Amino acid sequence: MNGEKNIIPRLGRRDFLKAATASALLISARPRPANATPESTLDAIGKATGSREPVMGRVNLTLPEIAENGSTVSLKVDVESPMTTDDYVQSVHIFADGNPLPEVADYYFGPHNGVAKLSIRMRLMQTQNVIAVAKMNNGDTYMASRMIKVTIGGCGG
Repeated sequence: MNGEKNIIPRLGRRDFLKAATASALLISARPRPANATPESTLDAIGKATGSREPVMGRVNLTLPEIAENGSTVSLKVDVESPMTTDDYVQSVHIFADGNPLPEVADYYFGPHNGVAKLSIRMRLMQTQNVIAVAKMNNGDTYMASRMIKVTIGGCGG
């Protein structure tokens, strides 16, 4: 470099990692359009259940009728099962047909759980159907579905 000054600063490893993390957070924070449709939700349900047709029943889904804040919607799922080694809930899958992706959450159970209950908070972008599907250890699948109205600041949506 014959006495020339290097005008490009060198980043240390920590500074580089900080910059990369900040960039990744900015990219992931971009809002995505709602791409899920009832059809893509049915496809996702089929993948989760091994294309076995879910039957209505045994799954109790508790949601508010109206969510004034879609950023934090409470959801409870309770599956009727004796939870014995011969008859238990293997998994519960939550879907929403108006979010960017239809898959919301997957939970796995076994007879050691004693009960098949869960309680979560989720984000919903708009008024839509929320579906809970339970897969039993013998392959049977059960489901429950509820329409939830998501309002923006209580003004309708």
